[in-house]
Amino acid sequence: MTPKIEWVDEWFGSPYYHILYQNRDLNEAKLFLDKLIDYLDIQKEDRILDLACGKGRHAIYLNQKGLNVTGFDICQENIRDAQDHENSRLSFFVHDMQFVFKRNYFNYIFNFFTSFGYFDSKTENESVVKAAANGLVKGGKLLIDFLNPYTVIHNLAPEEIKEVNGIKFRITKKVDDGMIIKEINFTDAGKNHHFFEKVKAIRRVEFLEYFKNTGLKVMEIFGDYSLNPYVANKSERMIFLLEK
Repeated sequence: MTPKIEWVDEWFGSPYYHILYQNRDLNEAKLFLDKLIDYLDIQKEDRILDLACGKGRHAIYLNQKGLNVTGFDICQENIRDAQDHENSRLSFFVHDMQFVFKRNYFNYIFNFFTSFGYFDSKTENESVVKAAANGLVKGGKLLIDFLNPYTVIHNLAPEEIKEVNGIKFRITKKVDDGMIIKEINFTDAGKNHHFFEKVKAIRRVEFLEYFKNTGLKVMEIFGDYSLNPYVANKSERMIFLLEK
């Protein structure tokens, strides 16, 4: 196994991560999942993997819709929280996304909310796609929900102040060596804290190369959570639907 990316465990496992992002639009996420279920015609007997599931908000909702879902994440703290929601058709595990979880097993693998691109090298990021492809049955579908690097970079706000639960987060953003980097600084209970997030600004053509190298066929590229078509210089998201 390769070593963990330290910032991923430190920040995504921190209670402050969940404080900062507590107001994410859960209704938007549910509407997106409802659209996916209908679009893909997912059946109750299908096996679904939520890859890099965090605390499992997507997996839990899919399971509430009667579906059979497994989630994994590299952050032990997230998985401990997610496991409180387990049942006979919902389970969570600690696992590294670069490696196959179960081979030739899942009908659908979902990677939501830019939970991809954490590695510096093309080889490492491509290994995630390869591992996911190997986890699918023949004809299985992989969905990767990624930011649109064009719109993110062109609309990048260098600095913002966001106050949540009485904590004033100072957030700075920049692009450095092909990575979109967000630094988060704040003080709580008299103690200064510093965290950061990094994601590779992977372009569509690079993703298409990953998919070609792993034998995945592109079915659709959506540009938002309403499943509208992707438009390179306008879309909020870059959501790939692929078939093995």
